[in-house]
Amino acid sequence: MKPVQTNIKHLRTLRKLSQERFADELNWTRSIVGAYEEGRSEPPIDRLIELSNYFDIPIDILVKKDLRKAKDTSFIEVGNKRILFPITVNEDNQDLIEIIPAKATAGYLSGYDDPEYIEQLQKIKLPFLPTGTHRAFPIKGDSMLPVKDGSFIVAKFIEDINDIKNGRTYVVLTKHDGLVYKRVYTPENDPQNLLLSSDNKAYKPYLTDKDDILELWEFTCCINTQEYDEKELKLSSIMTMFQELKVELEAVGKF
Repeated sequence: MKPVQTNIKHLRTLRKLSQERFADELNWTRSIVGAYEEGRSEPPIDRLIELSNYFDIPIDILVKKDLRKAKDTSFIEVGNKRILFPITVNEDNQDLIEIIPAKATAGYLSGYDDPEYIEQLQKIKLPFLPTGTHRAFPIKGDSMLPVKDGSFIVAKFIEDINDIKNGRTYVVLTKHDGLVYKRVYTPENDPQNLLLSSDNKAYKPYLTDKDDILELWEFTCCINTQEYDEKELKLSSIMTMFQELKVELEAVGKF
């Protein structure tokens, strides 16, 4: 059965609609809904458009992505008809977060809006995280000491750039610089820019145009891995560390 067919049933169920009520909402017949959900036929393009408009989800996501991995239908719109799934869950309905490998950091700028790129990322569960969409980002360099090179920042997706909390730290994805981890400020009398500052004073702060910011992730916790040698810091080993919590977890708000 193709994803679009399982997605129709899943999304209808999440909205607590019977097949008959769902058919009425779309001006279809109940038999049509049943045929799609049971895999006996596939919706043509005009009905895919109706589904896309009804659920406010892009057609390519409906067709290619298994939406049963998401808990609800509150998908986050982040522009250009791209969506970010709020929470991914495993078969036990446990929240998962994606890990961006250190070697794949450069590729994130070109793949952040590609559902297939995000889907292939390794995922883990960290049950102590607050609600929201989280990802783990590798830190490079020493600009944010005491967060050291090789650490991972677990951060929560910020839907609205205006929700920035002045002076907090964020993982920022920009068109020109890719991923950076900085302390972010809103300059006085300058609504168009944000000031990105390093905690290491050897690095000068700089302004970034809000229009150049593609994603914004607020610090949740820091996972330090400095006590492990390079051989231990392969992605598979890091996954094990995360899952077994054999790492140092810094409290929310420390940085």
